[in-house]
Amino acid sequence: MSFYAFTGAIEQGLVYGLMTLGVFITFRVLDFPDLTVDGSLPLGAAVSAVCITGGMSPWLSLLPAMGAGFLAGMVTGILTTRLKILHLLASILTMTALYSVNIRVMGGRPNVPLITKPTVIGPVRELVSSLGINPWLASSFLFLVLVIFVVAVLIWLMRTEFGQALLATGDNPKMITSLGVNTSFTIVVGVGLSNSLVSLCGALVAQNQGTAEVSMGVGTIVAGLASIVVGETLFGGRRIVSRIISVVLGSVIYRLAIAMALSMNVFRPSDLNLITASIVVASLCLPKVKTYFRNRSYRDKNA
Repeated sequence: MSFYAFTGAIEQGLVYGLMTLGVFITFRVLDFPDLTVDGSLPLGAAVSAVCITGGMSPWLSLLPAMGAGFLAGMVTGILTTRLKILHLLASILTMTALYSVNIRVMGGRPNVPLITKPTVIGPVRELVSSLGINPWLASSFLFLVLVIFVVAVLIWLMRTEFGQALLATGDNPKMITSLGVNTSFTIVVGVGLSNSLVSLCGALVAQNQGTAEVSMGVGTIVAGLASIVVGETLFGGRRIVSRIISVVLGSVIYRLAIAMALSMNVFRPSDLNLITASIVVASLCLPKVKTYFRNRSYRDKNA
């Protein structure tokens, strides 16, 4: 694997780590299977791209992108809590609707180019170059700083009263309801927060690659779940702090594994879904393999 492929995998692992953190909130914290992310990622990209082409600062464009993702998540939460639609079906309905919404946001076009527009990467690239560092690493540096900030905010949030309510809603909703917590409100806000992070990821990806596309969210949920499984298998722990950090590390390892597999000249880019499925299966089987050999070693010692 070349140096550029390695740094590119790190870069993608960091930026998509924001998406993985969003998926972590719904699937692990709230125990809420949410497929809205396949639509909210391109939604964030579309909103950010349209704002930039309209003259808004690239940094400020991240705010309406996150807001749009939050609203998309709220729709899924409301469909589930108020209209009593199954959470999986509700998220599929929202994701399906977002495809049309994203095209409308982009003015009826399937993509919005940003190649000639200012992005958040430009100033960072200039700063990195002035320090004598390879400009190729500017995106990785920026994404690392943003991921550290988001991880710190999430850790702080989970230690607040609302964060504890989120954790309790996912673990034992009946118990937390008996204590007077409105679980419907918690779910709506939690799913909204999850999709706001996913939309932030989409906005950054669009600015980094120079275009926002309506199809860029395909497979987002699969990549997010794969990263979570890999991270929890290799680095996970019981404390919420270690679990949050393991999710980001899992995203990086997942992207490195894909880059390594593609660099072997055995797989083709069209085999990406096959590689992803193989990584998830291997990660799910690894704990069982560890347990098997641990028990076997114990039996051999006591034989």
